[in-house]
Amino acid sequence: MQQRAKKQGSDGKGKKTSKKGDKKTFVLDTNVLLHDPRAMFSFEDNDVVIPIYVVEEIDAFKKDLSELGRNARQVSRYLDQLRDDGSLSEGVKLDRGGTLRVAITHRSLPPNVSTDRGQDSKILAVALELSEERKKHPGPRIVFITKDTNLRIRADAIGIVTEDFEPEHIVIDELYKGWQEIDIDGPLVDKFYAEGGVELPDPYHPPNEYVCMRDRGNANRTALGRVRLDDTRARVVPIDGFKQGIWGIRPKNREQHFALDALLDDKVKLVTLVGKAGSGKTLLAIAAGLAKTTEENVYQRLLVSRPIFPLGKDIGYLPGDVEEKLNPWMQPIFDNVEFLMGLTQKDKRRGRSYKELLDMGMMQIEPLTYIRGRSIPSQYMIVDEAQNLTPHEVKTIISRAGEGTKIVLTGDPYQIDNPYVDQTNNGLVHTVNRFKTEKIAAHITLVKGERSELAEIAANVL
Repeated sequence: MQQRAKKQGSDGKGKKTSKKGDKKTFVLDTNVLLHDPRAMFSFEDNDVVIPIYVVEEIDAFKKDLSELGRNARQVSRYLDQLRDDGSLSEGVKLDRGGTLRVAITHRSLPPNVSTDRGQDSKILAVALELSEERKKHPGPRIVFITKDTNLRIRADAIGIVTEDFEPEHIVIDELYKGWQEIDIDGPLVDKFYAEGGVELPDPYHPPNEYVCMRDRGNANRTALGRVRLDDTRARVVPIDGFKQGIWGIRPKNREQHFALDALLDDKVKLVTLVGKAGSGKTLLAIAAGLAKTTEENVYQRLLVSRPIFPLGKDIGYLPGDVEEKLNPWMQPIFDNVEFLMGLTQKDKRRGRSYKELLDMGMMQIEPLTYIRGRSIPSQYMIVDEAQNLTPHEVKTIISRAGEGTKIVLTGDPYQIDNPYVDQTNNGLVHTVNRFKTEKIAAHITLVKGERSELAEIAANVL
């Protein structure tokens, strides 16, 4: 039975590998398992301890209809399957050589440490007791794993070694931008325009990376292009200037040029747009989606969604049908659509709105709550505010893409509402990092805000 749990629960990428003589015991917090139910299998040949208080906290989530509820139920299934291989209180042997056990403690935290945080204090007490036992009887090093920043601080303050759980921790300032500036000689700029492309001296560029080539002799002379990989060569080809505009809008800066090029390229099936508020992420994505569905008929419809925070929260608490329940969450999308439609106040008073596109079947608003299990073919799908998704949730969304579907993820990693992800481990950043070497994907980081002078200053100073 353990083998069955292992196959379901592990992605085969255990990140905490012990060297000979350096075996560890990892004590897991509740949020680690709610973030990734497979986490208990991710520590290679090391031992894993789950405090009984973690199980009790997970039990409180099991009836939720959200992603947290699904994760909680999956954790319970894994633990129940492991029971067939032995006693969880004594420890069950895992396939990779370590053990997993559920622990309880009568130990209390030091008297000067607050214990009014309920189960958190009891979970800490388990880790503290194991750490003290190791001092008396040398054994594997004890490491407390939690995604709660404050809990890591509390643990460290009482002498417990603690770490975050994120095998691929990415520093947000070092996130792949999707474009770069390159200084080249003037003749190469001339050749770029004359021949419709130029080979770069450095062949090591990700596919679909965008390039701003600057003339060394004239800093004001630039050329915008995109990398095309041919065997070991990196060739930059020109991109459209979009002088005619897309649904009435034209790019205002080079990053928006790059974004529109990727959004309108049917060969690029996944586009990620990262940028601060007002940088044009959502507006550009919707404009491109409308152009591809209503004008070029490449896709059957434009499918737009955004996380209803928390993701998957039952929208039945709001009155009305699905569309009416979604209206408060989707209003930013509707505002952008009506802007692109060029509707004036007079038009709106006459009853014109985004609903015209809904009634024609050209656009559909879809709650992410119900996307699991679906297959979505031939659609232009935009997921806004994707920074509030976990890596697992993004995988669920992207894996729904059927034949001919294009997916666009937009978001700002600095504006996260989901307490279970942060700037470095959210689904949007995870996707950018994983897909940067794939030929069917493109990424653009938009730097400059274009909403208004006030919005740009607010985004920078507040």
